[in-house]
Amino acid sequence: MWNHARSRLLFIGGLSIVLARPLQAQTAQEDAAPDAGQRPPRVAPLFEQPGVLTPRGTYVVEPAVQFAHSSSDRIAFAGYAMILTLFDPRIDVREVRRNSTVASLTARRGITNRFELEVRVPYVYRSDDIVSRDMVAGAVTDRVVQDSGKAIGDVELAARYQLNQGSLHRPYFVGGVRFKSRTGRDPFEAVTDCLVRCTEQNAAGTGLPSNLATGSGFYALEPNIAWFMPANPATFFGTVSYMHNFKRSNVNRKVLNGGSEPLGTITPPDSFGFNAGIGFALNDKVGLSVGYDHISVGRAKQNGQTLPNSLRLQLGTIMAGFSYRLDQRRTINVSIGGGLTRDAPDVGLMVRVPLAF
Repeated sequence: MWNHARSRLLFIGGLSIVLARPLQAQTAQEDAAPDAGQRPPRVAPLFEQPGVLTPRGTYVVEPAVQFAHSSSDRIAFAGYAMILTLFDPRIDVREVRRNSTVASLTARRGITNRFELEVRVPYVYRSDDIVSRDMVAGAVTDRVVQDSGKAIGDVELAARYQLNQGSLHRPYFVGGVRFKSRTGRDPFEAVTDCLVRCTEQNAAGTGLPSNLATGSGFYALEPNIAWFMPANPATFFGTVSYMHNFKRSNVNRKVLNGGSEPLGTITPPDSFGFNAGIGFALNDKVGLSVGYDHISVGRAKQNGQTLPNSLRLQLGTIMAGFSYRLDQRRTINVSIGGGLTRDAPDVGLMVRVPLAF
């Protein structure tokens, strides 16, 4: 959801495929080619879950680059939200300006014409400009902190299955599940500038990290269902998803001089998302799409208690996509999104080039 959130201030992992190639309709013989009249038109990809599956025995390798920019005081990462006050309750954060660039490589294989597996490996570069004020220390002036971080992100695994035999008169449904690991550098691994503690007694320092996380720090599981309805010359499509983030116990935050501050059990919020759009195939090479993506993120908990400064986030994004088919095996896809709500990314851009083998 752009996780995929995506997730997300700004790593919403999305802007992926909805309809990238004609749907492989099934007959009584699974490997039989679909009738030309049953194939939905080619449209530009927008969202995270593909709306068509990879044909049996086919591999797809998809390099992609995603850029996102946001100005906010809330952070969301690949399917879960983190409010700065969750880990930095001493800081009165005025503003966060964030740029993130994610280079990823995705590989898919069609196990059958109705079932596919996928793995995605991202590499993340982030830079933040944070305007803050240390309220405990009684600071009367704002402080500008510039941080950056680059490392591998959270590797994702996904599986999808076409649930029914659609046609030009009834929708196709594809069910899927996505698992997000925590291979990226999580927020707890970064050393803060606190001497002993960032909260309560003996607090000293702002609590801001020395380098930025490139992962969420939590495992997550996201079931989803995608639908698409051919209606030549257009195709309607959409997705509904729910992401559950697994809590972590005995979490510690690193401080200066090799010490750590215990945080206890952290339960990141779950999120519910949906999107919908319409695509047009201008010809056999060019497709255009427009759509809307919305993610609702719950409130975080620490040691079983909802954090008082943790707010529910509403991430609404308007999206547009363009695709150009170079040949039978290569397509260039460009997607752009603009935030409509306060918590959503200001702007996002993704370029992908899927290669079929």
